Amino acid sequence: MSVLVVGEALVDLIVSPDGSTTAVPGGGPFNTARTIARLGVPVAFGGRLSTDAFGRRLGSMLTNDGATVALPARDDLLTTLALAELDDSGAATYRFYTLGTAGPAVSPGDLTLAPDTTLVSVGTLGLILEPIATAAEELVSTLPDDVLLVLDPNCRPLVTPNADEYRARIRRIVPRADVVKVSGDDLEYLYPGLPPIDSARALLNEGARLVLFTDGAASVRGLTRDWELEFLVPPIEVVDTVGAGDAFGGAFIAFWKRKEFGRSDLTDQTQVRCAIEHAITVSGITCQRAGANPPYFHEL
Repeated sequence: MSVLVVGEALVDLIVSPDGSTTAVPGGGPFNTARTIARLGVPVAFGGRLSTDAFGRRLGSMLTNDGATVALPARDDLLTTLALAELDDSGAATYRFYTLGTAGPAVSPGDLTLAPDTTLVSVGTLGLILEPIATAAEELVSTLPDDVLLVLDPNCRPLVTPNADEYRARIRRIVPRADVVKVSGDDLEYLYPGLPPIDSARALLNEGARLVLFTDGAASVRGLTRDWELEFLVPPIEVVDTVGAGDAFGGAFIAFWKRKEFGRSDLTDQTQVRCAIEHAITVSGITCQRAGANPPYFHEL
């Protein structure tokens, strides 16, 4: 039984105040797929890569971790870029270069499920940029009843052309979503002016079965219509938090699939608790390393 992760892979170009530049592979779905693969669960990355140098590097990282790349690379498109310019205090100003790049270039009909796919994860720029956003929503609308859907909005206001249209898309997907993973920033963007915990409960009212609310270093909550769990995050020596949320989501998925659980098992409070604790551990290890570098299963 395998997992399909739909969304973007990109490169973050980090520009220091002195003008030096570092290229860091990333993209939430890319990081999520790598986490799942490193934890020993079969996973395919359903995003488009370029054949340029960056694209080849992204593809090699996926395959070296054990993931498969579901779509052929395009030699006529460049890798999607996020430019982060750092000031003297370390604060970043972001610009995204997406037009004519590989990340958005997934059309309706490109995404198909392998016969053994039992879980699909969608999110981040994969629900913002076109045509991949329409392709992802179309895939969600045709999922078989036995396929579990994980939605990770991972909202990106800076690259969202129309906030209302984006929120409407999320609300169309939520009723089919079994698990919705959100941060406080996501909830603030999806439900402006509403307290985060009320926003998380609103997702349940709109149809989600389980909401995973990660509140940074403070806590993690798991919410269903019948019960709520809260976990304090253990203190750790943080190197950086790059990819921490992606590692959390990927680890939850990997735990669920290793146990061969499905949609109906999300009502099992004990197993959800175990999956969240596992995800907190994996995310914590990722935070103790530079960049999005999740642990392998044998390291846990």
